[in-house]
Amino acid sequence: MRFAAREEERCQHCMCPGKEKEGRWRERMQMQKAGTVSSRNGNNHQQLQQVTLSPPTVPQPPPSLPLSRYESQKRRDWNTFGQYLRNHRPPLALSRCSGAHVLEFLRYLDQFGKTKVHNQTCPFFGHQHPPAPCPCPLKQAWGSLDALIGRLRAAFEENGGLPETNPFGARAVRLYLREVRDEQAKARGIAYEKEEKEATTTQAAATVTIFKWSQ
Repeated sequence: MRFAAREEERCQHCMCPGKEKEGRWRERMQMQKAGTVSSRNGNNHQQLQQVTLSPPTVPQPPPSLPLSRYESQKRRDWNTFGQYLRNHRPPLALSRCSGAHVLEFLRYLDQFGKTKVHNQTCPFFGHQHPPAPCPCPLKQAWGSLDALIGRLRAAFEENGGLPETNPFGARAVRLYLREVRDEQAKARGIAYEKEEKEATTTQAAATVTIFKWSQ
């Protein structure tokens, strides 16, 4: 009895070896749990930092398709007509442009033409292939002017113009093109019916020789 009391008193003042091991094991497990939690928190913080610091992904626009030959020529013609309006004296706004201004533009382009149009007094009037040079003027070919007006008429509406106010579709412009067609057909000795058949194959590719504006 005295021995058991002494052992109990001894255990109260100091830890038994079995209890000491158990205490150390519990301590170690608590430290491991704390380390695991801190490690997880560190990994989460690192992942959050990586997500925050990563640059945003910007979607790349699809590559633009190259313009067709018709669209490229239409854009050049539209820019040239706009330059003509700005150089007009006084400068002319597109909203105030009429069929009369379009006729001025077409007559202006004649100085850069490459088609020989014989006068009625010329000895080669009516000859399709004159045997010698003559002083008759060079003008824009009817097919080129007709194709030019078609492109400008489409460009006007594509840039916000209304069809009913389109100056390139004015009646005066249509009559002028008809006169140019008949004049050139007679001057070169070509019947219009024959010229029309040949023009159907080349009219789409016809372009106007336009002066390069000096800035």
